[in-house]
Amino acid sequence: MTRIDFYRYAQDKHHTACRLAAKASRSNKVLVYAPDAEVLDRFDKALWTYQSTGFVPHVRAGSPHAAETPVILSSSGDDLPHHDVLLNLGTEWPPFFATFDRVLEIVGADEADKELARARYVFYQKRGYDIRVNDIEA
Repeated sequence: MTRIDFYRYAQDKHHTACRLAAKASRSNKVLVYAPDAEVLDRFDKALWTYQSTGFVPHVRAGSPHAAETPVILSSSGDDLPHHDVLLNLGTEWPPFFATFDRVLEIVGADEADKELARARYVFYQKRGYDIRVNDIEA
């Protein structure tokens, strides 16, 4: 069954997402999902500048290089080359989340984002998923 990890108290969600994607991609393939194309574009740019001395290899879903690239960016559940780790940048649960081994959810510091995260938490909890809550260190 899919394991869900919530990371709360993120001051900068894109920076936290970059850090989680970089870390998870060392041992797994990661799909970063955002149904909003603008959010995905901002994350793509953030990955290019996340580390001054390193690079997190990433491509869009549907790319001919998707099968061998550690981080895939997608705004849908189509053309997914793997089902290892799903990093959700959307405001709701991805409709295809249960096909992944693990889902990463980031909770921002503002109240609006916390409310959306609570709704996702309750959704997963009511369905019996293994949920873990992690505090982000400053």
